[in-house]
Amino acid sequence: MNHSRTESASRDSTPDEDVVTLAHGAGTGHTRSLVDDLVVTRFHDDESETAASPGAVELVALDDGSAHPVGDGDRAVVVTTDSHVVSPPVFPGGDIGRLAVAGTINDLAVMGATEVLSLTCSLVIEEGYPVAELESILDSMQATCDEADARITTGDTKVMPSGDLDGPVLNTTGVALVSREAVVRDAGASPGDAIIVSGTVGDHGIALLSAREGFDFGGPLESDVAPVNGLVRRALAAGRVTAMKDPTRGGLATTLNEMAQKADVGLELDEQAIPVDDTVASAGEVLGIEPLDVANEGKVVFTVAPDDAEAVCTAIREHPLGREAAVIGHATEDHAGRVVLDTGLGRRYLSEPEGQTLPRIC
Repeated sequence: MNHSRTESASRDSTPDEDVVTLAHGAGTGHTRSLVDDLVVTRFHDDESETAASPGAVELVALDDGSAHPVGDGDRAVVVTTDSHVVSPPVFPGGDIGRLAVAGTINDLAVMGATEVLSLTCSLVIEEGYPVAELESILDSMQATCDEADARITTGDTKVMPSGDLDGPVLNTTGVALVSREAVVRDAGASPGDAIIVSGTVGDHGIALLSAREGFDFGGPLESDVAPVNGLVRRALAAGRVTAMKDPTRGGLATTLNEMAQKADVGLELDEQAIPVDDTVASAGEVLGIEPLDVANEGKVVFTVAPDDAEAVCTAIREHPLGREAAVIGHATEDHAGRVVLDTGLGRRYLSEPEGQTLPRIC
């Protein structure tokens, strides 16, 4: 398929420096700039980073969560949090409740924390919101918790006046306890490592856009939203995983660029090896949207020590969520901080999308 990027894949590519724009919430470079300039400068403690022991992950890392060694033992607490708004709140394959629980569990999992100690949930809902719809969302959250062997143990509820919200807002926080050695960073790739993706990419964003706009592409489109902690647990048991990340906002392109920049390595990809569902690929062509730029909510990107790549990929494929897993490339000393895509006809840099990626997915 043609993976060339088009103008319709993004908007607001040059956000106003004096105000917050939609581009600042897209999860790409503008988001990182906003967080670096406004958040990290205020809340990061240079002394705590200097004193951090093995297994610690501080705010400045901008990983999927933070990790905090506890006591004098070999354990660390991993914490992550996320807020969720999505339109429509119910979409093919899931809803905002499943998205909130799975998204938080997945952020823990890609840091090596696959056994969830506790989840929190804060609900912000609008006056007049149908109780039956709220019950359906909460039922979905409970079912997803059961699927991942997790529990919501505390939370909060706020009700806003009618007209103040476009839909429900859910904030979820996840906490897990792991050994310090088990913590996995997204910055750990080394030259020679294999790059593995756990399944087809672009499913969530394309399915959501299709539902939102009422498009019919002549085939089934469903979000991939699912908790991946069981899949990650299987991968970790099979070999040495050096880095992990879930390719949500900004899709595979943004995730791989972040991993390359943090590890200061090049990542070389074989475009033909990247799994993309045929209907998703066709829809992307029609819409002018690059599936590699589009969000996923049930996939993981791994870098794996080269000698373990085959074993890890095989283990992932044996999990129901990983049947389409594939080795899609490798890390290299060349092109440090960049992602190179071999299209079969030539090679080009795969850059992350600019501005506000379409569609907004979480």
